[in-house]
Amino acid sequence: MSDIFKVEIITPDQIVFKSDVKEVIIPSYEGQMGILKDHIPLITFLKPGIIVIKNQEEKKYYIEEGTVEFSDNNLLILTSKVEDINNLAKSYISNLQEEAEKKLKDHNSSDKEKYIAFHKIETLKEINR
Repeated sequence: MSDIFKVEIITPDQIVFKSDVKEVIIPSYEGQMGILKDHIPLITFLKPGIIVIKNQEEKKYYIEEGTVEFSDNNLLILTSKVEDINNLAKSYISNLQEEAEKKLKDHNSSDKEKYIAFHKIETLKEINR
């Protein structure tokens, strides 16, 4: 019996990833969440983090936000921005981190904006190691 399911990562411009996989780990607001075949139906939001797709090889994508729907062994990830970690330049990561640090220190930022900026900074530090 097969243990794979279908995954699609879609932006308004393109289909970034589409394949059958064994496992996906997503950065949801509830925490890191592993999705395997026959997972219960799910709709959730993504916070800044790393999507890990596991099959014969592992692929990682940086994401700032998005929504996830899983049903009938189909995982759909919709986002406005997603980047393959292998294609991120150090300077680009540093710029994103600086912007998030400014947002975190800005007294006019809402608690939600600071929460998102904090997770963005932590993820970018992890990528930049």
